[in-house]
Amino acid sequence: MHEMNGVEPAQQNRSLIVSTVAFTVCFAVWTIFSIIGIKIKQNLGLNDSEFGLLVATPVLTGSLSRIFLGIWTDQYGGRIVYFLLMITTSIAVWLLSTVSTYPMYLLAALGVGLAGGSFAVGIAYVSRWFEASKQGTALGIFGMGNVGAAITNFGAPFLLVAYGWENVARIYAVILFATALIFWFTTEEDPVTKARKERGEKIRPALMQLAPLKHLRVWRFATYYFFVFGGYVALALWLPRYYMGAYGLEIGTAGMLAATYALPGSIFRALGGWMSDKIGARRVMYITFIGSLICLFFMSYPATDYVVHGIEGPIHFTLAIGLVPFVILTIILGFLMSLGKAAVYKHIPVYYPDHVGSVGGLVGMIGGLGGFVLPVCFGVMNDLIGIWTSCFMLLFAIVGVSLVWMHVSIIMANREQHPELKGVSQDLPEIMTGKDESYP
Repeated sequence: MHEMNGVEPAQQNRSLIVSTVAFTVCFAVWTIFSIIGIKIKQNLGLNDSEFGLLVATPVLTGSLSRIFLGIWTDQYGGRIVYFLLMITTSIAVWLLSTVSTYPMYLLAALGVGLAGGSFAVGIAYVSRWFEASKQGTALGIFGMGNVGAAITNFGAPFLLVAYGWENVARIYAVILFATALIFWFTTEEDPVTKARKERGEKIRPALMQLAPLKHLRVWRFATYYFFVFGGYVALALWLPRYYMGAYGLEIGTAGMLAATYALPGSIFRALGGWMSDKIGARRVMYITFIGSLICLFFMSYPATDYVVHGIEGPIHFTLAIGLVPFVILTIILGFLMSLGKAAVYKHIPVYYPDHVGSVGGLVGMIGGLGGFVLPVCFGVMNDLIGIWTSCFMLLFAIVGVSLVWMHVSIIMANREQHPELKGVSQDLPEIMTGKDESYP
């Protein structure tokens, strides 16, 4: 990373690395119910709808809190907000180990969910350390903290079997608390907040921070993120249960296979950021949506028995996707989602450089709400429809709508030049025109 406005590259890189590690821990905490929720389900005798609500409840808090945390980050700076968020969440995670009834689990899950709000804080904090031409790559690297979901899916089952789910929660709480201290003592105030304080500028009111939210394009970006992030979180939470039910696997094996989906959905986010810087966010979004449609088409097909009336009598055969092909498809899907997550957030600091926290918070909130709504829908659809692959049918429909909306928006933008977007980077979809030969 290059130096920006007198900021040393070492400062930039340190802030990026420490913030990414902190986000990884927060994300691991945020998805803890994907594993301990299965044990709680068994202990309380929950149905799939109740289980879906339990694993999704932390996502609700993590989503709704993002817009407020984003505003506070714009107002007070990311360093203090990030630190206080991790301290508060670590206390909630520790208290989780002390409850025993379903309503209390839901209440505790709301507190655990604050960990998910760390994304809006980190995005605003990290983006202020880098110039626009490097923000896609930097934010892509930060977004690799999503790998926390894979860490939980891989490691938590072993901790659960060895120590019990209550101690899993306590271990996570201690790690998060320690991470908060490390973050505080190894990072500095971001240059934008520091300069504002030195100039003695007043904190802008929250309503002023929310002004960009009246733009339709902000909500369109949020819709994209509903799938690429919300769908990612939902599947990271749901796949262990899916593997156990659809393929009859043990929790350890199911968790590891779910981690093979969550891992590429995290580590390739940096690649998505780099690609967005190099070839444009629009192209990356097309790759994500079209590739996801293909994967989800095959994943949606339920195991079906056929009888063909042949010449010499009935011919019986079964059409079903095996475990190995299914795992491969989840890996490809996770990879495509990781590219899309980075591409969506490439737009925000370019369009709204003074409102990265609030706009990023809204987009993150809507995406996170996908992580809350979708597991609930998955559970309800299992109970009502009775087909395991119904969850992928729903995701297929969501991707289809997102792709159509994006393409129609690009076509409309090609027909009319928007004067207010003349200074915006040419890689963004709204200002692509038929005259631009570099983006066919």
